[in-house]
Parts: sequence; C-alpha cells; structure tokens
Amino acid sequence: MKRIVLERYLRTHGCTFLRHGSGHDIWRSPDGTRQTSMPRHRVLARGTVRSLCRQLGLPFPF
Repeated sequence: MKRIVLERYLRTHGCTFLRHGSGHDIWRSPDGTRQTSMPRHRVLARGTVRSLCRQLGLPFPF
C-alpha cells in the first residue's frame, strides 16, 4: 500500500500526525491513548500496514 494512501486512511479515521522522526513519522490514535511510528517508505508491506492499524486500534483497510 502506498504511504500516501495510508496517511489519508489514518486522517479520515481521526488519527493525528505528531512529528517526524529520523526515518519514521509518529502518529497518534483518535482517542489519544496510543501512538505508533510509520516508516517513511513509498510503499509499505501489507503486514506493516496491518501492524500499524492494530497498534492504533483501527480496522484493517483491505
């Protein structure tokens, strides 16, 4: 999945972007209790997307 598509998915589900790390972006869940780091690659593997969504408490996009 393209990173830009995942970012759009996260924003539509209420997640907020916190900051840039060295090679990752930090995102916070809609309720503000969870956060995760997303690698800054153009394309993310399906397992990585699933893990990020699970860490943020969101449904898997596909």
